[in-house]
Amino acid sequence: MIVVAGEALIDLVPQGAGALVGLQPALGGGPYNTAVALGRLGSPTAFCSRVSHDAFGEALLDGLREAGVEVSSVQRGAEPTTLAVASIDADGSASYSFYVEGTADRLFTVPAQLPDATRAVSFGTCSLVLEPGASAYEELMHAAAARGVFTTLDPNIRAGLIPDADAYRARFKSWLPSVSLLKLSEEDALWLGGTPREWLASGPAAVVITHGGDGLTAFTRDGSVHPVPGEEVEVVDTIGAGDTVNAALLHGLATRGALSPAALAELGPEGWTELLRFAARAAAITCSRAGAEPPYASELHAL
Repeated sequence: MIVVAGEALIDLVPQGAGALVGLQPALGGGPYNTAVALGRLGSPTAFCSRVSHDAFGEALLDGLREAGVEVSSVQRGAEPTTLAVASIDADGSASYSFYVEGTADRLFTVPAQLPDATRAVSFGTCSLVLEPGASAYEELMHAAAARGVFTTLDPNIRAGLIPDADAYRARFKSWLPSVSLLKLSEEDALWLGGTPREWLASGPAAVVITHGGDGLTAFTRDGSVHPVPGEEVEVVDTIGAGDTVNAALLHGLATRGALSPAALAELGPEGWTELLRFAARAAAITCSRAGAEPPYASELHAL
């Protein structure tokens, strides 16, 4: 089982142009989208978070169940659901403003244990910024890594939520010894500073950088670089595209029995190319429809 740890929230997506245009609620949050995408691809998946008892929270849980995601590790609270107001630019790229004060997901506490069948745990986005939950997710990351569980990190930077950029960058570096696979966008990499080689030297077995429509590149400890182009598609918006990449990478590694640093080292050029192309195809499908709607396994060619 793959466990995805992090926030679930509601994206409010504009239905046209202008500051006062109508907003359509959509299920979202980077980790939430990753969990749904994994479930749709057919990977046994569990979600580990704290979700409100309000109507949005119930809808979020229903979305996980519909995707086949296990929700027994989800904590519940009376606090409201986090809201993210999206802005879509001319090329479909999304940016966000957040309503996070006193919301349920940031009050996450460390669970007593993860599901017995856990093979990997995925972390990222707002959950690693907003306290006190951020410290709890951080503790869970270090504990999972110490037990030899494969861990992935997608920082998915939301700069407007980060009050002290230098402190966050230092904290990011402190996570790397507990990270097996680091995935981040080109924009995130520029904001964080550093290089794939520097990050690899701190712990991860591989770093994958996404370049929007231009594809993905994997960097590995042996000095290899594995680029693949993006898939051509008519972009509606990019909401959930990076989260779909996370899920596709994890799903592809799981189907190959490669959820370990040693197995990553054995993938080789052909294995990395096939894996990254699969992730690019999955992300392209997500970009071809509104909101975070990752593909089902039936929509993709098998690895």
